[in-house]
Amino acid sequence: MLWKKLGDKATKFTAVASIMLFVIVAFEIMIMISPFAFFFYSVFNPVFNWLGQFPATRWLTAFFLPHMTLPPTLFLKTIRIAGSAFFTIGAVAFIVCALQVYLGKLFKWGIADKGLYRYIRHPQYLALGIWGIGMSILWPRFIVLTSLSAMFVLYYVLAKDEEKRMLHRYGESYEKYMSNTGMFLPKKFERYFSFMSHIIPKSPLRHVVVSMLIIAAVIGSGFVLRTITLRSLPFSSEANMTILTLLPEDTGMNASAIQTILQGERDGKIKLSDNKNYLAYMMPADYIMQGMIADTGGEFHLFKQHNTFAMISEWVLHPFEHLRNSPSFHMAKVHHVDPSIARRRHCPINIDEPDLDCDSCPYRRVIIDEVENVNGKHLSGPALLSFGATRTPLYAIDLNTRTGAIVNVVPVKRSTAWVDVPTPSI
Repeated sequence: MLWKKLGDKATKFTAVASIMLFVIVAFEIMIMISPFAFFFYSVFNPVFNWLGQFPATRWLTAFFLPHMTLPPTLFLKTIRIAGSAFFTIGAVAFIVCALQVYLGKLFKWGIADKGLYRYIRHPQYLALGIWGIGMSILWPRFIVLTSLSAMFVLYYVLAKDEEKRMLHRYGESYEKYMSNTGMFLPKKFERYFSFMSHIIPKSPLRHVVVSMLIIAAVIGSGFVLRTITLRSLPFSSEANMTILTLLPEDTGMNASAIQTILQGERDGKIKLSDNKNYLAYMMPADYIMQGMIADTGGEFHLFKQHNTFAMISEWVLHPFEHLRNSPSFHMAKVHHVDPSIARRRHCPINIDEPDLDCDSCPYRRVIIDEVENVNGKHLSGPALLSFGATRTPLYAIDLNTRTGAIVNVVPVKRSTAWVDVPTPSI
């Protein structure tokens, strides 16, 4: 009896700890753009650095979906929209179910079999799972997906444990309730998965097998999505230079931008090496995510902007517009001024053209990263974003895509705005 109680307490403690770990890991994005970013990373970043030292764990800090690149295909756009939807639906459903359970305990209503509990025995866990899937899409780091898979396993274990306790407490009435409801899905949908009971026979190892399948399915989906993402991104390459546009509509500018950069190299404005690999990101000059690629100035240190809540709401509620909106947009929103005037006034390349419409602006910023591979091989295209590749910022180049003229060439620090914190590469 004592061992059983200790086992139950250990299971609950592990479940709570795993949920807390997932919340900390998943909410990194919210902390990352808050003034508390460096307090968080003073504790958390050593873990990232340690994981990055070993080929077997390096992939955990990488991203499996576009985060700073606007999704270039309908499939990836649908996934991103689903992330915001799951995040919102899961959070609301969890709150509703939690209120039902805790009010039921307070007023001693007995078995919770009303509302969502009428169809599903564990809608709270389902809601948390949906919320977790949404969160892992919104901040698609592999370590988030890994902690989510662990959380799913523990939900399964806890649900089984709760059902044993409810059967012991309520007996026949709970047994009847179980026969009429599904565990995590309504009974009519759960029937479609009945074939699993034939594949995984009942045995003492059944729960272990189910747990391993859950982990494999969740993490495996991340690798599949990363492969699809890398194959969908609009790369263009020439010699040892590959360019990637962050906005799909700029893809047609890739070839001319590479020629402009190579001409700048020939003119001596840019110094590149023939035996190095380079990845160039092209974006609007005031692209909000550029601080994740290189330290291009304080305006793109998002943790210093003091508009964290505005950016978070944009990130969740406007899946694509949050990437198109510059820091000046959020600043204008906070101060209730016209965003278009704020954007023109805070142009980072100081273009003094009163008639220039920012939405049709021909100027683009290109950030060049030097890419090193552990194998020392020549890389191009998606290979530049492999797990073993190290990207070091070199230049921020502003160019006029209509005339092909280079406006500015600025050597940047060999780090991002978050210094050595692993940031998204896609």
